[in-house]
Amino acid sequence: MTAWADTRGCPRVVISEHHGSEDGYLPSPFVFGAAIAARTEHLRIMISALILTLRDPVATAEDAAVLDVISNGRLELTVVPGYVPDEFAMFGVPFEGRGALFEEKLATFVQLLSGQPCRVGGRIITITPPPSQRPRPFIIVGGSAPKRAARLGDAFLPAVADPVQADTYRTECRRLGKGDGILLWPGGPMWVFVTEDPDRSWAQLAPHVLHEANAYAAWAAGVPGASPFQAAKDVSQLKKSGLYAVVTPEECLALAATLDPLAALTVKPLVAGLDPDLGWASLELFVDRVVPALA
Repeated sequence: MTAWADTRGCPRVVISEHHGSEDGYLPSPFVFGAAIAARTEHLRIMISALILTLRDPVATAEDAAVLDVISNGRLELTVVPGYVPDEFAMFGVPFEGRGALFEEKLATFVQLLSGQPCRVGGRIITITPPPSQRPRPFIIVGGSAPKRAARLGDAFLPAVADPVQADTYRTECRRLGKGDGILLWPGGPMWVFVTEDPDRSWAQLAPHVLHEANAYAAWAAGVPGASPFQAAKDVSQLKKSGLYAVVTPEECLALAATLDPLAALTVKPLVAGLDPDLGWASLELFVDRVVPALA
């Protein structure tokens, strides 16, 4: 799918990570990102989100630099502190105090990925080879700490659409001499599925979407505000939530026109074990009928 989309002008593919999930959720985005880089030439490869708190920042900076070299400078990163206690237990990382630990690791990661010597545990370290992009790949900081994002990242992606966080981020960026910064807004649906027959597609998607929504809701249950997902009993609840849009090409264009200018239109042709044939149909409709009109 990424190889096909790459030849048709799609700008970006997004790879996420979670760990220890019974449904086989991708745990290794750098390996998968390298496979995508080998099959594509143009589209940006965004890892969103990378749970940096669980990782060694030195090894992660090396992995990011190598993937940027392999992809000829197409890597982008959204880094987050994480919010799933079981994942922290799996890696032996304390869940309490994760914000401070994330910030420490993020500062090290950014400095190393920029090619600068960095003091780590009393040692001075420089990673090699450097990334293709200079000074480094673009880093978005996600979560609920706008001042941290202003200080350490290139952009801020709030976990939920909170205007207070947006104002705090802009104010801190101005204080730091960064203008208004770059704010990415989680507005609109989490993802869009394009189809000629939304009712039929909702029936086909239902078990997969319910699984995804309820899995994310369960992960976020212990940390209010960490995710916009809420548990749902049936498809009618999902439709009312507005988190998913199953639309015709014409409806997709109308939806795009209503989105906040800072929000992204995200198409998800595969979700939670969906038959790839259904995903292909949605992707082709989006590329053939929606993208030209948006362009």
